[in-house]
Amino acid sequence: MEYVLQTNDLTKVFGKKAAVNGISLNVRQGDIYGFIGRNGAGKTTLIRMVSGLAHPTKGSIRLFESADLDIQRRKTGTMIENPAVFPHMTARQNLVYYCKLLGLDSKSKADEMLILIGLNETGKKKAKNFSLGMKQRLAIGISLLGDPEFLMLDEPINGLDPTGIKEIRELILHLNQERKITILISSHILGELARIANRYGVINNGVIVAEFTNEELEKRSSGELEIKVDNAVLAKTVISGIINEANVYTLDYNTIRVTKDIDKAGIINTELAKNGIIINSSSVVGQDLESYFMELMDATDKTYN
Repeated sequence: MEYVLQTNDLTKVFGKKAAVNGISLNVRQGDIYGFIGRNGAGKTTLIRMVSGLAHPTKGSIRLFESADLDIQRRKTGTMIENPAVFPHMTARQNLVYYCKLLGLDSKSKADEMLILIGLNETGKKKAKNFSLGMKQRLAIGISLLGDPEFLMLDEPINGLDPTGIKEIRELILHLNQERKITILISSHILGELARIANRYGVINNGVIVAEFTNEELEKRSSGELEIKVDNAVLAKTVISGIINEANVYTLDYNTIRVTKDIDKAGIINTELAKNGIIINSSSVVGQDLESYFMELMDATDKTYN
């Protein structure tokens, strides 16, 4: 499997604070990688380093399995923070301007892109009069002009109404499925990312605190057996002797979750007690995606603060 993006111990320090702290992540070819974290968690800083807009304090970046970033960045497109559009220009004028900067055939490329991003009927309407969703689609269109194989989108659905979110979601799915573009999309809205992403990385306080696939996310956000104990690490070892270890994970030092075979709760509790583990509570819990995300954040806040 070819990796489009690989980072190793990537760190960026501003003053005495590490905005990104030792991040190692892997984005595979064909992924829609959901990069999840609260505002200020380090998502934008990482994207800026990958795109060459910020220099790492330490660590390494590989694009398309190459360390020659000057060459490989030509195959990437990036949209960071606010849409980089000229408000007094039309959508077409914006695209023509950026085409000329890139040395592209501005007429054919701009017209093709207008159709792709669904702005081909905006005519002489100036970008300042666009909805936020339209501005976001135009910004994505600008990032696509160089025909990138890897696209990084920083909070493209932030502040959008349901219609705008739907339009961006459909565009991202089209780019990935029809144009075969690998996409990293950052957001703090896990529920929305879950509708398009196949893999996820969760960042908190500049650190990757969890990585999982869409299938693993579905398991973790459904009904699970939650056991509060005095030592979750030891409890996981004991429980893994009863059921498949892949179905057991620790949420924090005192909490363990079992995703399958939760009907074996009685056997599990008995074995834990036999091994001298104190059980404070044992119950089946269910949670939605946002609750799972907040629980991850709360657990890691306690770890790193």
